[in-house]
Amino acid sequence: MLSCVIINFNGEKLLKTCLDSLLRLDFDDKEIIFLDNASSDGSVEFVVRHYPAVRVFANKDNSGYAGGANQAVKVSNGDFVLIMNPDIVFEPDYLKILVKQLEKDRRIGAIIGKLRKYDFERGKKTNFIDSAGLLMYRNRRCVDRGQGEEDYGQFDRNEEVFGITGACPLYRRAALEDCKISGEYFDGDFFMYKEDVDIAWRMRLFGWKCFYESRAVAYHGRGTGVVDRETLWSVAKNRKSLSRFQKYYSYKNERLMRVKNELWDGVRRDFMPILWKEILMFGWMIFREPFLWKSFGKFLLQLPAALRKRREIMRRKKAGVREVEKWFV
Repeated sequence: MLSCVIINFNGEKLLKTCLDSLLRLDFDDKEIIFLDNASSDGSVEFVVRHYPAVRVFANKDNSGYAGGANQAVKVSNGDFVLIMNPDIVFEPDYLKILVKQLEKDRRIGAIIGKLRKYDFERGKKTNFIDSAGLLMYRNRRCVDRGQGEEDYGQFDRNEEVFGITGACPLYRRAALEDCKISGEYFDGDFFMYKEDVDIAWRMRLFGWKCFYESRAVAYHGRGTGVVDRETLWSVAKNRKSLSRFQKYYSYKNERLMRVKNELWDGVRRDFMPILWKEILMFGWMIFREPFLWKSFGKFLLQLPAALRKRREIMRRKKAGVREVEKWFV
C-alpha cells in the first residue's frame, strides 16, 4: 500500500484541484489522508463534505510541517508514504512510475518526479521547472535544481540527487524508520522549512539513496514563487518575496541542520566557501535584516538539543565523508 498524506494549513482554495488529481492517479492500492494543522478557513469541513473516502485528522494546534510530517508517518499504513502540500497537482501516472523505481532499487529511501510550476490563479499548468531534486553547494547552500528555468528537456535524465524537496516527497517507510532520531522522523524543533534538506542529508549519512525520476511529472503552486536562486546575487535579489516568518525559520533551521549532520573532514575541505557565506550572511543581517538576530538567539537555545541529536546521528551513520561530500558541488 501507498499512503498519500496532505499536510494543510488554510489551503481550502487549493484542495479541490489537489484532491481531484489524487483521485485520478492510476494507482489503486493507496489511502488518502488529510491532516489539518488548525486551519480557520473551513478546510476540514470542505474535505469532510466533499471527499468522504478521505481519512481526516483535524489538529487543534499547528505543529508546523515537521510536526505534521511526523504525525503523517505514524497515522499512515503504507510501505511508501507520500507527504505533500495542498498546492500539488499530479499527472495520472505519477505514482505508478515512482513506485516502479522504488521496487527496482531497494536502497532508494526518497524519490520525486519532475515538478513544474502550477498557476492556481489561472488554473493551468506551466512549462517552468519548480524542482528536479535538491542540489547542495560546498558552501552549504541548498537549492531546487532548475527552479525558474523553462523546461526544454535539460532535466530528462533519471539520476540520484542530493535530496528531495518537501513539496511532495515519496519516502520508503523502512528508510524513515531507519533514520528516526530521538523518536522523530523529522526534527520537530524546525517547525517548518529546511526539514526536507535535513532528512535528505541524514538519509545520505545512513546509506540511503535519493532519486529523481524525470518521467513522473507533477505541478507545484509554491507560494513563494518559482524564481532563480542559482547565485548568491539572485538569492539576495529575490529575498524580498519571502516573509519574515520564512526567513526566521530558514536561517535558524539551516544552522541546526548543519550542526546535526556535518562531518568534520568535510568542513575542513570546504572551510573557505562556508566561512565566506557566513560572513556575507552576518553582514546582510546587520545592514538589511536585523530581525534575524532573534532567529540566531533561538538557534542558540535549540543548540544543546541539536548536539544531542548529532551524537546519535554520528554514532549510527554508515557513510563516510567521501560518500556524502560527493553530492556537494
